[in-house]
Amino acid sequence: MDTYPGLEINFEAITELFRTAQGEGRSFLFEYEVYNLLARSGSETPPKSILIPPGARSSEDELTALPGEKVVLKIVSPMIIHKTEVGGVRIVAKTPNSIRSAVRRMLYEVPENYAQWFTKNPDAVHEAYRGLSGEALITAIRRDVKGVLMVQYMPPDSGAFGNELIVGLRNTREFGMVISAGLGGTDTELYAKRFRKGQAIVAASCELIDGESFFELFRKTISYRKLAGLTRGQRRIVTDEQLVECFSSFIEMGRRYSHANADAEFVIEEMEINPYAFTDFLMVPLDGMCRFSLPQAIENHRPVAKIDHLIHPKNIGIIGVSTTRKNFGRIILDNILAEGYPGQDVILIRDGVNEIEGVACVPNLKSLPVKLDLLVVAIGAQQVPELVDEIISLDAANSVMLIPGGMGENEESKERAAQVIAKIDAVHGTQNGGPVFLGANCMGVVSHPGNYDTWFIPEAKLPKDRTAPYHRSTLISQSGAFMLHRSSQCPELAPAYMVSMGNQTDLTLGDMIKYFKDSDQVDVIAVYAEGFNDLDGLEFCRAVRQAVLMGKEVVFYKAGRTPEGKNATSGHTASLAGDYMVCESCVRQAGAIVARSFTEFQDLFLLAENMSHKKIQGNRLAAMSGAGFEAVGMADSIQSDDYHIQLATYSQSTAAKIREILVSKRLDALVTVGNPLDINPSADDETHALIVDALVQDGAVDAIVVGLDPLSPSMHTLLDTAVPAFAMDAENGIVSLLSEVTARSEVPIIGVIDGGRLYDPLRDALLKNGIPVFPVCDRAVAAVSLYIEGRLYMDTIRAGAAI
Repeated sequence: MDTYPGLEINFEAITELFRTAQGEGRSFLFEYEVYNLLARSGSETPPKSILIPPGARSSEDELTALPGEKVVLKIVSPMIIHKTEVGGVRIVAKTPNSIRSAVRRMLYEVPENYAQWFTKNPDAVHEAYRGLSGEALITAIRRDVKGVLMVQYMPPDSGAFGNELIVGLRNTREFGMVISAGLGGTDTELYAKRFRKGQAIVAASCELIDGESFFELFRKTISYRKLAGLTRGQRRIVTDEQLVECFSSFIEMGRRYSHANADAEFVIEEMEINPYAFTDFLMVPLDGMCRFSLPQAIENHRPVAKIDHLIHPKNIGIIGVSTTRKNFGRIILDNILAEGYPGQDVILIRDGVNEIEGVACVPNLKSLPVKLDLLVVAIGAQQVPELVDEIISLDAANSVMLIPGGMGENEESKERAAQVIAKIDAVHGTQNGGPVFLGANCMGVVSHPGNYDTWFIPEAKLPKDRTAPYHRSTLISQSGAFMLHRSSQCPELAPAYMVSMGNQTDLTLGDMIKYFKDSDQVDVIAVYAEGFNDLDGLEFCRAVRQAVLMGKEVVFYKAGRTPEGKNATSGHTASLAGDYMVCESCVRQAGAIVARSFTEFQDLFLLAENMSHKKIQGNRLAAMSGAGFEAVGMADSIQSDDYHIQLATYSQSTAAKIREILVSKRLDALVTVGNPLDINPSADDETHALIVDALVQDGAVDAIVVGLDPLSPSMHTLLDTAVPAFAMDAENGIVSLLSEVTARSEVPIIGVIDGGRLYDPLRDALLKNGIPVFPVCDRAVAAVSLYIEGRLYMDTIRAGAAI
């Protein structure tokens, strides 16, 4: 991405600040050093400042050297973060005696106040002070005080709520360097919790955004509205260009001092200016902090290309198949064969028998007649480390599927998992790269193009129509159970591939997106995630962006949005669940459509599977129904904090066509042409289809939601009936007529069937013909709106890349 025009950052001078601090044994910058950093970053000039060390005898000229009639005094200590709460920030008159008096008072009172603060906030005690109390604690705190910083006082234009800005960088474990900005001041955390998403704070990956794009995110916040004078009684106090320049500077520093930069000498762990205040159209940093570290060694790269052996294996080996009972290994064998995979291309590693279910056995890995494309491991976790050693030393397989749990999900198994990970990482560093490993604790893969299924669920528990067509999509899930339950509950979701990731011992979510973005079998990628490995969130987002640029759609759901959910995901996958806001922001910015619930994930996946080939040119919705409550419900559902959609305005010719249809059906006296359109319960199947066809041809309609009132006496909506007028398979029935319109329409058409189980066959028939169907109208409008918004953003990304 291009650097903001005119922005000049002196990276060598900034790096020298880090070198100096490191030479003094520090991994942080003092506040005045942060001001020096800002002065070299190309953004606003910070206030002038002078450090007064403990015991210094400053002259009157030194004490009055700063401009203005007042000065700000701030305690300087690496241990005191919340200065204001302990009297560590004071504004005094710029006279020698006032300054001397305040400095001496602060050097004594702040350590005492900080010691008292610890008694009320024991969880916030710094490790260096743990176990200390009384005079010993005060002495330790005082020893760490480096002095008092005297800072130029620059009175803000306004002290009103919202007129302070926080801007920060944070090196996250999953997504690398992230920039954030929003409402600043002492109540920043409160604002972030109390305001709805994206209103108080916005965040994005430095690797995936530039200053101007981040400004567009920030423009939607309350903070921007206040700073730009867009609220009652306010006036603008900063220009858009200043904000863009500030954000651009932070993003450039974030990219430079990042683990993602192989040439980085230092990594910024956290840098925050809170707040920036504003004086006469100047951005004034009033408080700043910065922590840094040295870059870490990057692990060996996984040979992602070998995933193809896992997804489309030419032969499969299985270890752990019982000869006497239906254990996991035996069920996996049954499902592989039932899917139609040739038995002669399957080899079982089982000593003492020649064959099981007609499939040949060998006693051990050394006896394999060929190198396996895929080895499925279904043995106890205790045996896995030794088996992994053997697989690697014999180069027995190109890919390995680790089914067993007990590989890092709890404290007892973490050491075992660490041994396996170390061995796998080591072989990835060799010329051949070794095999790739899926799992552990995974359900494996269903690959319809690869003609195999390794799920260990008995056919009786999950009957499958193995002859049914599948969509050009893939479902990647960190939880095998989530994927399993979606398959059971929503058979209409029929992806070509279903991949259970498990603990991500080796292959990661990012790796899978990298593979499927290049697949000629897939147009839609749906992902359920619980947590990313170190920096894999960033790799995942990069791959999502590439997938979008290649014309694919990505639907995403992240579990662990709450502290309680985070704890639950960690227990299941042994992967830390990161900050949800950061994750959602980064993945959405990459171009994925982000779901907020399981139901929404299913709905968006359903729409993507059936509508990825349809054209989306805007967010103009046409809504119609024979049931009056649905028409009203659709209109009510277009208003939301989470999406923006509008009702389309029909052209005169379209309105005329609809009136002609209503006249021909003798409904003109009962129906008023509008949007939404209530076409009356007496409207028959043909009326629905003809009006939908007219809306398709309007040219200013981007999607159509049509309520198909299943209980209407005028509609063909029943499968088994003695009354032909209700038979859904009739030539003039809604299934036939609406399917015909949908087949030739480039505009997405979505159905609503608000009825009981009696109408499941009708739903199934429409779904089979590529018409997504929802049980209630508001759910349909919400899903379509989110999907359209996601599609339009994908187009923006592609258009930007084409410039």
